[in-house]
Amino acid sequence: MTVSTRSHRRARSIMSTANTAKLKEQFDAGLETRADFTIDQPTERYGAVDHAVWQQLYARQTALVKGRVCDEFLAGVDRIGMPSDRVPSFDEINAKLTPATGWQIVAVPGLVPDQVFFEHLANRRFPVTWWMRRPDQLDYLQEPDCFHDLFGHVPLLINPVFADYMHAYGRAALAANDAGALPLLARLYWYTVEFGLIRDAASPNGVKIYGAGIVSSKGETLYSQQSAAPNRLGFDLERVMRTRYRIDTFQKTYFVIDDFAQLFSVAQTDFAPLLAKLAAEPAFAAGDVLEHDRVITRGSQEGWQADGDI
Repeated sequence: MTVSTRSHRRARSIMSTANTAKLKEQFDAGLETRADFTIDQPTERYGAVDHAVWQQLYARQTALVKGRVCDEFLAGVDRIGMPSDRVPSFDEINAKLTPATGWQIVAVPGLVPDQVFFEHLANRRFPVTWWMRRPDQLDYLQEPDCFHDLFGHVPLLINPVFADYMHAYGRAALAANDAGALPLLARLYWYTVEFGLIRDAASPNGVKIYGAGIVSSKGETLYSQQSAAPNRLGFDLERVMRTRYRIDTFQKTYFVIDDFAQLFSVAQTDFAPLLAKLAAEPAFAAGDVLEHDRVITRGSQEGWQADGDI
């Protein structure tokens, strides 16, 4: 199966330690990188092909997600007003974003180490990869590019509730000194920020999309909404943090929040004792459905691979 663009290769998504060889390769591209791994957005490096790829992806995804993505995401797209015909200037994005929620986006060359990513989130900075994918990578890319980061993540950062959730997540992750906590935090990020669904009575299947890994991907958008294969389960914080996931194919399970107020409640969690408690508990397989789960749809399991959970 060809997997559409998603952030499963990114160290900053806390799924693995930083790939230092790849970091060095990217940082040796002649860009001056600061101690916090940020750079000035090299707008002079964007050529006609980069802008054309942005234009093509933006047109495709904005049309595709209508009726499938949550209202809060669409409201964010409208408020930020990303250009449809060129790669946006990060400064023009921040001119809308920062006054609204205190967040800003910062340019990075690519992968950043976990602790650096957490430090940025804890200070309401979201790292955005500066470069654009090539035309032959529209539907497959091992690492997130500028389109994934901007179109997928930024619209919800202008939503106050989601913005506070991301801030709380960064602070909790930064404070977690135990390496055993990282897989738990990775799962929470994965099943909310990247691949989260939200209840919506107006949707034919009762759910809509809010996760960045879905909204920036044609294949995952259609799969998450229309396929009978995956489970769609009601969100439960401990359940999510104990559930492994897939990085090489579409998801076996999506967790569905009731509304963004539920994420606000998560943001108020005292994570330190919770992480200590869950670190001693066994993890669940990505496709498991448990007796106490709130099952919205039980997946048919069609096309599932037998191994490969993280």
